[in-house]
Amino acid sequence: MSTPQQSIHSGFGATTTAAEVLDGIDLTGKHVLVTGGYSGIGLETTKALAAAGAEVLVPARRPKTAAEALDGIAGVSTDELDLADLASVAAFADRALAAGRPFDAVIDSAGVMACPETRVGPGWELQFATNHLGHFALVNRLAPLIGEGARVVAVSSGAHRRSAIRWDDPQFEDGYDRWEAYGQSKTANVLFAVHLDRLAQERGVRAFALHPGGILTPLQRHVPHEEQVRMGWIHEDGSPVADTRFKSTEQGAATQTWAAFSPQLEGKGGVYLQDCDVAEVGEGGVAEYAVDPGQAERLWSLSAALTGVDGFGR
Repeated sequence: MSTPQQSIHSGFGATTTAAEVLDGIDLTGKHVLVTGGYSGIGLETTKALAAAGAEVLVPARRPKTAAEALDGIAGVSTDELDLADLASVAAFADRALAAGRPFDAVIDSAGVMACPETRVGPGWELQFATNHLGHFALVNRLAPLIGEGARVVAVSSGAHRRSAIRWDDPQFEDGYDRWEAYGQSKTANVLFAVHLDRLAQERGVRAFALHPGGILTPLQRHVPHEEQVRMGWIHEDGSPVADTRFKSTEQGAATQTWAAFSPQLEGKGGVYLQDCDVAEVGEGGVAEYAVDPGQAERLWSLSAALTGVDGFGR
């Protein structure tokens, strides 16, 4: 069953926090994987889930840093994972499979944004490799642990409107633009959720993509100070511009937390969310190309060929 891209009038909005969407929801016994769950909105997501009773596994490229950030939060554990390294993805997945504990939700929250041109693996562009291909390989390797009732949540961005998939040059071998590359990777996140939902429905798994909103977090580390000032994000002294464009991290974590466990999304999937609701197609919502089933299937095939993994497609 496909879900239309139209509001369900959830009653939540842009100022809702992750704790508020979980109010009254008991996650005791739930097991959740949150990539990037030790920084920015990922950390707030981890805190909210743990406070509701969930046990949260936070894999990190810097596990010691993650352990320090998560110290004192009950029910949270860490492991090592570098999404830009498929060998690391495979090793992490093998450990999880050996442990054998199913996941009730997988939240793909880690990412990089607007970084200098960087090549990883067989020459892949870093943002496409980390934000999309690494998560694609991870979720597909963990397929045996993602079953009935589970949800997969891909954290995308409104920046997906900067670029559709560049089918003729997805790795930016013919000229690199860091913002266009970021936009393509975020479009890939949406298309991933669209096709995963189509493939996984028969086993009771649903998938969602989302725009968390604009939040000033360490994600901006590659955007120079002067550029952030020019774009109206911060003042010269580094303080955030006080307007309604930016959410707090607690508000920024709300939509992905809502996507993972809200009963309002029961029986739904394959859609792009924002402000704790299903977004409309068009300006201010989701681009039509990002939720196109044909584009989603094509990207899935490309990603499976590049990573050599297709746990849900088989």
